[in-house]
Amino acid sequence: MTPARLMLLDTASLYFRAFYGVPDTVKAPDGTPVNAVRGLLDMIANLVTEYRPAELVACWDDDWRPHWRVDLIPSYKAQRVAQLIPDGVDVEETPEALVAQIPNIRRVLDAFGITVIGAAQHEADDIIGSLATQASGPVDIVTGDRDLFQLVDDARDIRVIYTAAGMSRLEVVTDDVIRAKYGIGAAQYADFATMRGDSSDGLPGVRGVGEKTAAGLLQRFGDLQGIIAAADDRAAVMAAGVRAKLTDAADYLAVAPKVVEVVRDLELGPIDAGIRPFDDARRARIEELATELGLGSSAKRAADALEAAANPS
Repeated sequence: MTPARLMLLDTASLYFRAFYGVPDTVKAPDGTPVNAVRGLLDMIANLVTEYRPAELVACWDDDWRPHWRVDLIPSYKAQRVAQLIPDGVDVEETPEALVAQIPNIRRVLDAFGITVIGAAQHEADDIIGSLATQASGPVDIVTGDRDLFQLVDDARDIRVIYTAAGMSRLEVVTDDVIRAKYGIGAAQYADFATMRGDSSDGLPGVRGVGEKTAAGLLQRFGDLQGIIAAADDRAAVMAAGVRAKLTDAADYLAVAPKVVEVVRDLELGPIDAGIRPFDDARRARIEELATELGLGSSAKRAADALEAAANPS
């Protein structure tokens, strides 16, 4: 028997993509924008149809910029902040037309019986990391974020369905794919990302160390701790310029791994995310919401896909 697959959605990554991929002329009968809602439903329909998960979780950003990460690297996602909230969740710079749709996205996910999971002071990445690490079977992680490549594990059949090129060109990322692209294993990816940095996340990386140099260092020394130890050891074979760059970045390298690495040990409690056939009450609720929001064929495609996944032939 084929093991049941768990599919984990990086929900914000998908609804942002849906918002920019579906025309903003798509609206509910009352004029409310629903392009992100309909686009997300279409994505879910395509993903469930193609990969046939037995379980599905929409992982949620309860805190898209946790203060404990910002305390370590103040520039973390700073360019995306619309308003700082000292004792709460910072407000992300998001188009108003998308902000207005987020409550309806939650209503729709609930109506379709899709489990939504978040955790205080943690990003969706941390939910994904914890659920994938603690899963007993194979896992598909759907995201446009390369940082989640660190979770790929061929031995446990954990892979990333990468959406960066669009839903029509999904890429299944395995350890072999990462090695072919970057010259490193998936287990080394977080260290690789730490050194490379990511301007979109406000992570400076090691100045002057790009992907090629980072990969070469990992190939030679294994992991970041081995690289740092070699930089401190004058007997170790390392170019003087690279050694100087690593030394100059010592303060960053002391804290960045905790920011870059996803949390894998959140206690999220018992989770029932199985895809099940719809009963009459759920079908009625979906139909009512589809009429209210003008979801049309998007709702039907998602419902059909989930029903088919719940009743595999």
